[in-house]
Amino acid sequence: MKTLSAPSLRLVCHVGSIFVAIILLGLWALITDQQWISSVFLPGPAATFSALQDAWSNGDLPALTRGTVTRMFYGWLLASLFGIALGTLIGVSAGMRAWLQPSLEFIRPLPASAMVPVAIALFGLSPLMVLFVITFGAIWPVLLGTIHGFANIEPRLVEVAKVLGLSRFAFIVKIGLPNALVDALAGMRVSLTISLILAVVGEMLTSQDGLGTAILLAARSFRAADLFAGVLLLGGIGLGSNLLLHLLEQRLLVWKK
Repeated sequence: MKTLSAPSLRLVCHVGSIFVAIILLGLWALITDQQWISSVFLPGPAATFSALQDAWSNGDLPALTRGTVTRMFYGWLLASLFGIALGTLIGVSAGMRAWLQPSLEFIRPLPASAMVPVAIALFGLSPLMVLFVITFGAIWPVLLGTIHGFANIEPRLVEVAKVLGLSRFAFIVKIGLPNALVDALAGMRVSLTISLILAVVGEMLTSQDGLGTAILLAARSFRAADLFAGVLLLGGIGLGSNLLLHLLEQRLLVWKK
């Protein structure tokens, strides 16, 4: 049996994903056309896309989108920088990993929503509070991924570094970080999604201008088309940002090919 080449396999996957999306849209249209669910709660695809177009052209949706994307990006960036830095400090030492692992496993399962009251007490209902919650929730995939990358460095590379007399800093730059980059980037992709979720939740809690507040107001006033338009836009933001990070990951990890 003939196996597909890598480009052909990617093409098949892309076509298949588009086909699945078309099927889901068809099911959505069928449900609304047959009135299995009232249009008050579930508008059709045409009404949703029309509301999205109107809000983008004539409303303040672009400004709200910029607010959400900005919060997501800054929170994700801080989480990535702190996660890689702390992960490097912990991961480079086997002793540090052993000492801090129980504490990390204790803090890691804490939901970011549990930190909201703490953040409000520290920063009030301010943009800084939202940024703190996003950073706290999104840091863990990057931090643990970086630690895992350092913990799984090929032992022979460690021996070579000792033979060459590399300093701790040189070992981190030349051997540690390149080996941990794969796991760190995987964690950054996960944290990007978490950042978007927490940005929306933070906007809902603090009533800051953004898609989270717009979706909440649309739900409270039973504007179902606007509600689903906002949800679709959030999905598009998540998909687009993930694709951009995937392209960056391919550029950074080209040496692995």
